[in-house]
Amino acid sequence: MNTRENGSGEEPVIRDNRKIDPETGEVRETVKEQADQPAPAADLASIELATQLAERTADLQRLQAEYSNYRKRVERDRTAVKEQAVAGVLAELLPVLDDIGRARDHGELTGGFAKVSESLETATGKLGLSSFGAKGEPFDPTVHEALMHSYSPDVAEPTCVEILQSGYRIGERVLRPARVAVAEPEEPSSNDN
Repeated sequence: MNTRENGSGEEPVIRDNRKIDPETGEVRETVKEQADQPAPAADLASIELATQLAERTADLQRLQAEYSNYRKRVERDRTAVKEQAVAGVLAELLPVLDDIGRARDHGELTGGFAKVSESLETATGKLGLSSFGAKGEPFDPTVHEALMHSYSPDVAEPTCVEILQSGYRIGERVLRPARVAVAEPEEPSSNDN
């Protein structure tokens, strides 16, 4: 039985929708006609909407980046203000800590006052305050302030031979340099030329 006879089937229709003719290599006429015709109004509206969407998306991304930068800057400023406030308070407490150190050196730090001084030193340590400056360490002009100078055969480089007042720092920031007496190696004699 033939499918054409009963009308139930037709031969398949093949349409060549290629824009370029494979035999000649030229653009087909239907494609040229479509390119020459203006785009329908619906296409123009969708193109305009897509352009507006892209602009709004770019604006939102810019605003989001600005807000993120603002938030980071505010957090950085907050941290800096906090560090400055803590450093200011601790700088005011340095004379009290010096008095406690002198009292300890003279054996006058006893009883309840000893507990108070330990509590104060613990509290300042929790806030990041640390003292520096020890007898025998090399002299570093960035953290030491030389109040006395001498020559000594016992040292090979400029060395802190006496700590007159301890230095204090918070992290890497020096609140007060250590005040020290410095000794240098023997001065070369003038007839060694």
